[in-house]
Order: sequence, then C-alpha cells, then structure tokens
Amino acid sequence: MIDCHTHLEQKAYDLDRDEVILRSENAGLKAIVTCCAHPDDIDVTIKMLEKYPNFIFATASIHPEYIERMNDEWWSRILALLKNPSVIGVGETGLDFKAVETEELRNRQVELFKRFIDIAEELSKPLVIHARGAFKETIDVLESNRAKRVAMHFFSAVDQLNRVINNNWYIMVNTTVYRSNNMKKIARDMPIERILLETDAPWLGLEGRRNEPIAIKEVAEKIAEVKKCSFPDVWDRCGKNAAQFFELVI
Repeated sequence: MIDCHTHLEQKAYDLDRDEVILRSENAGLKAIVTCCAHPDDIDVTIKMLEKYPNFIFATASIHPEYIERMNDEWWSRILALLKNPSVIGVGETGLDFKAVETEELRNRQVELFKRFIDIAEELSKPLVIHARGAFKETIDVLESNRAKRVAMHFFSAVDQLNRVINNNWYIMVNTTVYRSNNMKKIARDMPIERILLETDAPWLGLEGRRNEPIAIKEVAEKIAEVKKCSFPDVWDRCGKNAAQFFELVI
C-alpha cells in the first residue's frame, strides 16, 4: 500500500520525521509519495529521498497559491528537482481560485499550470492536480491540453466526477471521506480501479490529530464501508492502482 500524497517536508515533522517514516514502514506501507510544492522544501525532500531509497518518493511543482511570488529561479530549482529519478510525478499543480481573486492572478495560475502539464509530458511523469474553487476550470485546462496521466488530489466536486471517469483519470481519497458527504459519494461512485489513497498529512487528521501516512488504513476502511466491499479488496486494489499510476516496482 502507498500513501500517494503527503507532505513530510512540513515543519510539523521536524522533531520526529524519521519516527513517522519508520512507523509507516512497520505498519506495512510499501512506499510514501511526499509532495514538494515550494522551493524552500527542496533540501528536506532530497534528504528524505536519499535516506530512504525505494520507500520515499516525491512529486514536485509550485503550488498555485504561490503564484504572486513565482519567478524564474523558482522554476529552475523545481525543474532540476523534477529530473531526479525518485521524483515520480509533477504536482501538486493546478488552480486555486480561493487563494487569488483577481483575473490577472488567476490567468497567471492557468499559464503556470500549462507549463507544468507540458513538463510532465516532456518528462513522461504523471500529474497530481490541486483544484480549489476551480474544479471545472481545472478540468477544462487538463482536457484542452490533452493531459492523460492525471490524479485529482483532494477532489470533492461531485458534479464533475463523470468528466474524471470519462477521461480515465484517478481520484485520491483521504480522511475527509469520514465527514464529507461529497467525498463519500465520490468514493462510492468512482470505480475502485481508479482510486488512490492519500493523507495530505500533516493536515486532515481525524479527531484533530496530526495526520500521518499510516492513516491510509483508516481511509481504506471507510471506502470499503461506503462501497460495501471488503477491506482487503480496497487495500490490495488501491495499492496496485498506485504502483500502476506512478509506474513503481516495489
């Protein structure tokens, strides 16, 4: 099983990052994909990749909420990280219209998003997509740019689900499936062959706890309940989905 989207670079783990990773290994996880979405997090990300080869992998991009600070140096640094063979995806990238309100900044988000779609194609790496306050617009950009290998991170737009299914994309389900009716509906209606498990840790912990990669077990349990199938079916299938999506042999 693989946590397909977490943020182990965050300061919330500065005191016990190694312990969190070892707990995940001992709990049976086969890999963790941590997301580097800001240049300031590159060094911590690289150290994890080097210390835990074949267990810690990464995706990388510039999160759309940082569009006002985006510059050529940031692009060069993230592009260099993306060429690391342990960086197995581009993201999280996309649109965040809750973070910016002006048309000019939203247009800049779209242009940056397109650049990351192009680099994902160039590097033959899949896209991990952030969409907040702009689910339809994000899918519009992906479709118009003919993006193929796509996983929608933290996706809750029930009204756009059929577009995701019709494009043969993936959806990442996290612990919000416990409290969000929309997430329950998506977990129910999304084909199991296209579901990935994520935590988005350290955020989204149940009962106010700091989240950790091991929480994908709780996510799988809830998906099994919603889909009225067994936990092993979800656990095994979602693990295979993750390996297929990221082209991992573990």
